[in-house]
Amino acid sequence: MDRALVVAIIRRTALEAAENKLQQIGVRGFTVIAVRGRGEVFAPGHDFLAHDPLDDEVKIEVYVAREQARQVLEAIVDAAHTGSEGDGIVAILPVESVVSVRTRAEATSG
Repeated sequence: MDRALVVAIIRRTALEAAENKLQQIGVRGFTVIAVRGRGEVFAPGHDFLAHDPLDDEVKIEVYVAREQARQVLEAIVDAAHTGSEGDGIVAILPVESVVSVRTRAEATSG
């Protein structure tokens, strides 16, 4: 089966809404990682001593069947969109293979 990895970096405050949207469309599993970063909206000439320029965000990773990837991307965007700078990004990446560590077998479903 053709697979994809959907990776999203969104505001921490949008996480619950994104989790709910993913569950509504039938996503059974995903990973959430606390991350800190700086996006393209970071202003040049920013006073680095004034405060920490890195934003606290979350990264969501979802392995899905390739044909479901766009639906997952749209669910996350719908949940995280405010129209403000810094809402986040979502990407779809191809996956060559997925192997279960426990069984050492190649996964066969999305």
